[in-house]
Amino acid sequence: MSLRIPTPARLGYSFNWVGRIGLVVILFWAVAAIIGPWITPYPTGEMVDFDYFGPVSQKFWMGTDYLGRDILSRVIMGARYTVGIALAAVTLACAGGVLLGMIAGVAGGWFDTLLSRLLDAFNGIPSLLFGLVVVAAVGSSIPVLILTLAAIYLPGSYRFARALAVNVNTMDFVTVARARGEGFTHLILREIFPNILGPVLADLGLRFVFIVLVLSGLSFLGLGVQPPNADWGALVRENIEGLSLGAPAVIFPSIAIASLTISVNMFIDNLPTRIRDRSE
Repeated sequence: MSLRIPTPARLGYSFNWVGRIGLVVILFWAVAAIIGPWITPYPTGEMVDFDYFGPVSQKFWMGTDYLGRDILSRVIMGARYTVGIALAAVTLACAGGVLLGMIAGVAGGWFDTLLSRLLDAFNGIPSLLFGLVVVAAVGSSIPVLILTLAAIYLPGSYRFARALAVNVNTMDFVTVARARGEGFTHLILREIFPNILGPVLADLGLRFVFIVLVLSGLSFLGLGVQPPNADWGALVRENIEGLSLGAPAVIFPSIAIASLTISVNMFIDNLPTRIRDRSE
């Protein structure tokens, strides 16, 4: 008699090779964001090359920027701001949106109608325009960027969670829980939330991609992370005028943005069925 050890494939949580590649790239940038200060070859703000827009070389693997600073060091440190701000913003947006969506979906009535109309009106404002107005009026700082990006994507997260909660709320096991006399909090936390968690996690990943792109857009316009710090969008902006002289200074931050966003999409699109759809 042989003992069969459960494998990810048998458990239904195995990833195909596309999802694995996406996960590896995501983990790479996550690790770079965490340990960035300890692995950068040069101080990010120090001019280490007398030649501005220096070419790729054995000493400078990604060349240097318009002030002679090492691009590799700045890309690694830029991951900390891009990934960190986007992760904080998407966590706030999805946590608030999912909580409000479940409450509205279960409560219904005037509360659901009023909250839905209010967030629908807010959702009608173009995201980049709203970000530009808020940052220009209040000033650009990391807390302001996080709260602004979270506010932009909270209505969409609310809409998504509400639609899921309304569907689950009509199912038999929720009706049975009500018949048992379970309270409102129990219905949300024990009956609704576990059954919408998979799709919510997939939605969180997609909104993370959108937030990275909006943050990069704000930084490209000069309203994102401010000097001497820089995220990937700011690195593109500050070197764009020297594109003909030092293309690597623009290309490598752009590749970093593309690699992260594409990898998140690859990972989400290839999530195991049991995570994406709890009903399977």
